[in-house]
Amino acid sequence: MSEQVKKPIKITETVLRDAHQSLIATRMPTEFMLPIAEKMDQVGYHSVECWGGATFDASLRFLKEDPWDRLRKLRDRFKKTKLQMLFRGQNILGYRPYADDVVDAFVQKSIANGIDIIRIFDCLNDLRNLQEAVNATNRMKQQEGRGHAQVALSYTLGDAYTLEYWTDMAKKIEEMGADSICIKDMAGLLVPYKAAELISAMKSATKLPIQLHTHYTSGVAGMTYLKAVEAGVDVIDTAMSPFAMGTSQPATEVMVETFKGTPYDTGFDQNLLAEIADYFRPYRDECLKNGLLNPKVMGVDIKTLLYQVPGGMLSNMVSQLKEQNAEDRYYDVLQEIPKVRKDLGEPPLVTPSSQIVGTQAVFNVLMGERYKMATKETKAVLRGEYGQTVKPMNQEVIDKVIPGETRITCRYADMLENEMDKLEGEMKEWKQQDEDVLSYALFPQVATDFFKYRQAQQEKVDMTQADTKNGAYPV
Repeated sequence: MSEQVKKPIKITETVLRDAHQSLIATRMPTEFMLPIAEKMDQVGYHSVECWGGATFDASLRFLKEDPWDRLRKLRDRFKKTKLQMLFRGQNILGYRPYADDVVDAFVQKSIANGIDIIRIFDCLNDLRNLQEAVNATNRMKQQEGRGHAQVALSYTLGDAYTLEYWTDMAKKIEEMGADSICIKDMAGLLVPYKAAELISAMKSATKLPIQLHTHYTSGVAGMTYLKAVEAGVDVIDTAMSPFAMGTSQPATEVMVETFKGTPYDTGFDQNLLAEIADYFRPYRDECLKNGLLNPKVMGVDIKTLLYQVPGGMLSNMVSQLKEQNAEDRYYDVLQEIPKVRKDLGEPPLVTPSSQIVGTQAVFNVLMGERYKMATKETKAVLRGEYGQTVKPMNQEVIDKVIPGETRITCRYADMLENEMDKLEGEMKEWKQQDEDVLSYALFPQVATDFFKYRQAQQEKVDMTQADTKNGAYPV
């Protein structure tokens, strides 16, 4: 091995985004992130993932924070390290497909406010839903000299998902004009030897750098990374140990130690990593104490290989069932998920398809009859609004849920008129920055409630008199 050419493995740190999204429902506040940012900037990470995904919704809805403000503050403190976000193709960070002008504006503002790498995925792996975001990122790169479009393939199992499927997709992504590819294994389904096979095949199909993202849910993630690195993967996603494992990623320090003294040595300073871990550890303890970190999402659940349930989805499902006083139906819902997935054309389970399948499975179990009640998102998937699935959908379910309706075969966004002017018109009384229009575009009600709260804070309202439940803040 000493004869091998040195190829240090690059690392994307997830503790500021996916790690806490997977373990504590995205509740880590900005004020907790900022004091450690400068120390994290010294590590030498390939990038720090700190924005996008569910952080946007959670900031506005639960933390009463402006997500754009979080990004700007992190950018100020990370002088050397690239900042990365997760972006859901035409759905941006929301739960419906948006017109191209909204996608363009969001990409432009994300990069302008400090994002370097945009990881773009589609829940169905329908590349038509990624093209506009890739184009917008490339336009910003030409104008500003910054912006990297990474297309992520949602990894999943099933008859249609052969090695040929993945290599064909890699070639198409290169043709799209992307800068790199990520294999996004949301549920820890990629086992070690399959990872080696997959990475080798994809490396032979494309010249683009390949990154691997997985979760520890099924217990194999560390070994999967080892085999993937040996097979030539360029970057892996890891989380600082206090927020690693369980439904999160393998621990950064463990992977750094694993490759020490090999051609893949990261060169990271374990003492510096230990100081960073010491900072996060008391917060983890606090989350365990207050119930935000549920022990259920911390262990190994081998059933994930059967149910294909990603990290964030498990914690969301637990809270949905808790609200309905139906926690005893947890395993019934887990068994219903693969059935719903098959009905909907076997999509990968990743936001928003994971929420759609998960919520529908909860309804099917609690109602006592399958599809007695279908969510509007389930109907939209069946109509083809989210895109094309790899397998055909269940005709019986289509007939029951959307009888006689016309289904869509084109890219759904091609049917949408530009939205930005209309959206700005609807929310102009609250606008304090251009970015506010985009917050409103993604979460109209949640953003409006936040804008009211922000105004109240600026005008120093007595919060004890405020009707926060209805978003009323008397001045």
